[in-house]
Amino acid sequence: MNRIVPALLFLLWSVAGQAAPFANADAKAGKALHDKRCVACHASRFGGDGSKIYTRAERRVKSASALAQQITTCNANLGNDLFPEDEANIGAYLNKTWYKFK
Repeated sequence: MNRIVPALLFLLWSVAGQAAPFANADAKAGKALHDKRCVACHASRFGGDGSKIYTRAERRVKSASALAQQITTCNANLGNDLFPEDEANIGAYLNKTWYKFK
C-alpha cells in the first residue's frame, strides 16, 4: 500500500503535466489580477505599459513551467499574497496573450 500511493501521485502528476498549460485557469480573472498587481512594476522596469518584459528578445520565460515559476517568484518577492489559483489565472492570461505555449 505504501508504494501504491506515491506511484499513483506520480502518474497523476505526469498526466497533468502533459495537459495544456493553465488549462483550468481563468484568463479573464488573470488579466484583472495582472493589471492590478503586475503592470506597475513591469512599466517601471521596462517603460510604457510594461509589455516589453514579454516581447524582448532576451526574455527569460521559454516554457509554461518557467512562466509559472516566474509568476510564483514575483508573487513571493513582492509580497502580493496571491493564492496558487490566482497565479494560475495570471499564467493563463499571459500565455493566451503573449506566450502561446502548448
